[in-house]
Amino acid sequence: MSARLIYVMDPMCSWCWGFEPVLQHLASQAERAGVGLQLVVGGLRRECEVMDPGGRERTLGYWRSVRESTGQSFNFETGLPPGLVYDTEPACRALVVARGMDAGSAWPLARRLQQAFYQEGQDITRAQVLLELATRQGLCRETFASRFDGLEAREETQRDFAWAQNLGIAGFPTLLARRQGGYALLTNGYQSAEVLGPLLGRWLEQGSYA
Repeated sequence: MSARLIYVMDPMCSWCWGFEPVLQHLASQAERAGVGLQLVVGGLRRECEVMDPGGRERTLGYWRSVRESTGQSFNFETGLPPGLVYDTEPACRALVVARGMDAGSAWPLARRLQQAFYQEGQDITRAQVLLELATRQGLCRETFASRFDGLEAREETQRDFAWAQNLGIAGFPTLLARRQGGYALLTNGYQSAEVLGPLLGRWLEQGSYA
């Protein structure tokens, strides 16, 4: 099994949005060494009720903490739109579908979903919103819609969730480095590129990636 970085994330995790520029930096660093990046979706929340005003204020408080720590941009005025049910499975499933259609498309779609949710105030729990964003990203509309509604995508999404849980991953973002000898944990939670770049560099220097 070839060496790779494994990024466990959820597109509706605010710390994952804060981590997005760091991930891009680390992915470029690994790519220069011939090491690719694999996306695994984590399944952050499975709420069933519409978010109430108190829940919205609490969540906006988390967003403010992420902005202060990372500098990422958030839309505090229209973010978390009315009617939002904070179930992250649909957005995760959209990334699983994209990954299956074109592995390279999962990364730009993840960023597009995050921008739509955190900066544009869109409700990315809704299938129609996800379909429009995937189409704008260049994925075939009909194929995406068919796969998104299919049992296979739902089951694969659950397998991603179970894989992360079985490894004991309880928070996001989590970045693992994988080679034949097993997994190395680079981070569980946000850290800066200044901290993680040298850690990744040492792992990359350790030898063969075959």
